[in-house]
Amino acid sequence: MRSILACGLVLGVVLFTAVRNRAEQNRAEQNRAEEEKRARDAGESQIAHMVYFTLKDNSAEAKKKLVDACKKYLSDHDGTVYFSAGVRGEDFSREVNDRDFDIALHLVFKDKAAHDKYQDHARHKKFIEENKDNWKKVRVFDAVVNK
Repeated sequence: MRSILACGLVLGVVLFTAVRNRAEQNRAEQNRAEEEKRARDAGESQIAHMVYFTLKDNSAEAKKKLVDACKKYLSDHDGTVYFSAGVRGEDFSREVNDRDFDIALHLVFKDKAAHDKYQDHARHKKFIEENKDNWKKVRVFDAVVNK
């Protein structure tokens, strides 16, 4: 009889703990969703601007030229929270890796207004004008991301 009661007590504690943990997870998920909505509503979402260039001349010199131009014209814009530019990682060749580009440009802006200002900036336009002749293909991926 005592062993049955003990088993029942252990089972009750296990079930109570599981229910409590699930309730805590639900509250955490709800809080996270509310925080994301608050951030979006307050305009606190950042904009990730990812650009992938495929070059007509994809020699090492041409790649270096474009990366250097990215650094010269596209870094240090107002509202930029992250900037990087570089060549495709040749060591990454899994089935899921997209290898149809030579240069990657990654920018994250503090908000959409900063992104829009960057798009219209004279340095951005100068970058395009000076480099577009060697672009075979350009793919742009813009995403709303939360901090």
